[in-house]
Amino acid sequence: MKKIIFSATFALAITASFSLAQVSADRQATITPDAVLTKLMKGNARFAVNSPSIQSVPTRREISAKGQFPKAVILSCLDSRVPVEQVFDVGIGDVFVGRVAGNIEDNDQLGSMEFATKLAGAKLVMVLGHTACGAVAGSVDNARLGHLTGILKKIRPAVNVVKKNSPDIKPVGSNGEFVDKVAEENVRCTVKNIRHQSPILAELEKSGQIKIVGGMYDLKSGRVTLVK
Repeated sequence: MKKIIFSATFALAITASFSLAQVSADRQATITPDAVLTKLMKGNARFAVNSPSIQSVPTRREISAKGQFPKAVILSCLDSRVPVEQVFDVGIGDVFVGRVAGNIEDNDQLGSMEFATKLAGAKLVMVLGHTACGAVAGSVDNARLGHLTGILKKIRPAVNVVKKNSPDIKPVGSNGEFVDKVAEENVRCTVKNIRHQSPILAELEKSGQIKIVGGMYDLKSGRVTLVK
């Protein structure tokens, strides 16, 4: 019994130690974009099976107050059911998170991504869509509401692509299958737009300094699937 307790304690110590190393400048400088993506996906796998890593929030807070060295910037939907840091099992100082309904890019988000990568050293840009997205459903139904109308309009290109490619699926916001297909296509469109609209990010990716990817989060399973 003592041996088992020792082993568990040792494992927790190793996890906490590794967790702290993630917020260091050296760690950020040496990790590759592919390695960042791998770590995020492994973190998501832990989250999906309810086995998160052990992190010391007070210690993290103290260390990160002296400077930030995040590994990734994630553009997520505003949806309250997608807690990005928890989804990838990361802590304070690990990732930048930009949020907007429908996870669409705009000049403010692009500028934030440019800061996060070019100036702050993040190695990965991820666009994270999700199933049962209300913004996507609203765009499918041509909903209109103040400033939200402009956001939903930016999702329409994805709606049109899915309508063309999946003519047998009823194109209404109440059809979960259609909405999820549009949400996935919207991730592809946003990734494409990021590369097209930001020469800075496009060049960083071309030179291998960063990677730009898309992902879909399943609200029921908690798993993220990369979008190709």
